Amino acid sequence: MDIAECLTLIDLLCAREFPAAHGRTEHGESGPGHHIAALQTSEEFWEGDGSEREATWAQYEADRDGLAERLAERWGTPQHVSLYSVFDRTMAGEDIAEPWAGLSGHVPDVQLWQEPGTGRWVALAVSQWDKELPFQLLGIVTSADPP
Repeated sequence: MDIAECLTLIDLLCAREFPAAHGRTEHGESGPGHHIAALQTSEEFWEGDGSEREATWAQYEADRDGLAERLAERWGTPQHVSLYSVFDRTMAGEDIAEPWAGLSGHVPDVQLWQEPGTGRWVALAVSQWDKELPFQLLGIVTSADPP
């Protein structure tokens, strides 16, 4: 992982206007009030005994934490926000703002800062949709308050 490239991409997301409609971008996806970028993506895990998957999970968490240290130099210690209950609340029919509702289906938790003077939230997360699919280190910028 190239931390300088990840920081540059996060800065780009922070500076970008939010689109009026949901769509794909060159780095991931954006919608009204949010941008989500894949900062890093692993290989898939269709074969093997699961040990490679566990090692990759640990590496992605370490990469997230290393990037979080750099962002903490800018914005202070991040909040740790679990999204487990957000998924349950979404499944129960509660209206949860995006990107939080969508993220809760594949992201267990986020490291979260509020960018001073902008009202925007910046988050880092490790995502995996299913055990065979790749991990992604996500950079998220949103105007929606965390649930």
